[in-house]
Amino acid sequence: MTFDFDQVFDRHGTGSTKWTRYPADVLPMWVADMDFAAPPVIIQALQKRLEHPMIGYSVAPDDLRDAIVADLWNTYAWRVEPQELIFLPGVESGFNMALKALVQPQQNVVVQVPNYPPLRHAPGHWGLNKVELNFNAQVDGTYATPLDTLSQSLNGGGALLLSNPHNPLGKVFPREELQAIADICLEQDAWIISDEIHAQLCFDGRKHVPMATLSPEIARRTITLMSASKAYNIAGLKTSFMIIQDRAVLERVNHARCGMVDSVNPLGLEATRVAYSEAGPWLTELMAYLQSNRDYLVDAVRTRLPGITMNVPQSTYLAWLDCTALGLDNPQQFFLEHAKVGLSAGLDFGDDKQQFVRLNFGCPRALLEEGIARIERSLINRKA
Repeated sequence: MTFDFDQVFDRHGTGSTKWTRYPADVLPMWVADMDFAAPPVIIQALQKRLEHPMIGYSVAPDDLRDAIVADLWNTYAWRVEPQELIFLPGVESGFNMALKALVQPQQNVVVQVPNYPPLRHAPGHWGLNKVELNFNAQVDGTYATPLDTLSQSLNGGGALLLSNPHNPLGKVFPREELQAIADICLEQDAWIISDEIHAQLCFDGRKHVPMATLSPEIARRTITLMSASKAYNIAGLKTSFMIIQDRAVLERVNHARCGMVDSVNPLGLEATRVAYSEAGPWLTELMAYLQSNRDYLVDAVRTRLPGITMNVPQSTYLAWLDCTALGLDNPQQFFLEHAKVGLSAGLDFGDDKQQFVRLNFGCPRALLEEGIARIERSLINRKA
């Protein structure tokens, strides 16, 4: 392995959101922020950029747009024009802009649950009717979209807020399911607002399918949100982009900044350019490491953590742990107090029964092993 993903960095004192939320004796495994150094080629590029002492307002340069367009073609055979990209400080601002621009107050916005909390909360920011749609659990341990219920929930117009790959389930939507979802949205004259920020993080040889690649007709009804932030661990640089392949729609959405969505900083733009054009070898090794971590976690849950179950994540570096059999009122609070492990509460993702927690396994193996050991001890002590 060329890159050292085993190195543990002390992030205390760096202003890290992940590492300042809890006291120093708590191991944080919650927010989607990996504990790996960013790709060296990105760090080197940022250092070189800082040799120029001016850091002013910036626009996306042509070589950044070209790098993204080339990556979309090489990875997904998706033909995107440079002018079809809108750069933003985050995908959250993007899907809120799209809702504001495209959905009327009387229309429904469907969100599949569990789901990323900002996606769940976005319709409420604009007084829209949110409809939360539960996945159907399958016999093979996967989750499927209830298509009939989706059609009824859209009820003519509105939008579907899609998370693909899915956070927190780690689901990679197969092409056939995406096609069925898209067909329903077209029938209902609904927009598809697709958060595809984890697109590059698929396991076991799976391939992400961007919703907009299914057909030109679907592309015209789809707003796609992407970023290098998750795959290349540069989320703090606050850079993402929207892809909108209908010029009129692009202008409508871009005008919905409402004085709240500003431009992107120059370091984020440069890091994104380098990520898509030069950091591929790093990402390849990262994915091998993450898949090994995932497999370690799956085995540990099965053999060492009685009362906890999980489906095998197909993507992301996030695990959705089912703690129902433990009979705890609040498993997130229990593990925080008794294991000193900070996990994400399922309630935030729409788990009203509070029986799930989300665990981030995007970290050096030593930290993952420590987190599992702490949870294991807490369960043993609870039985004693």
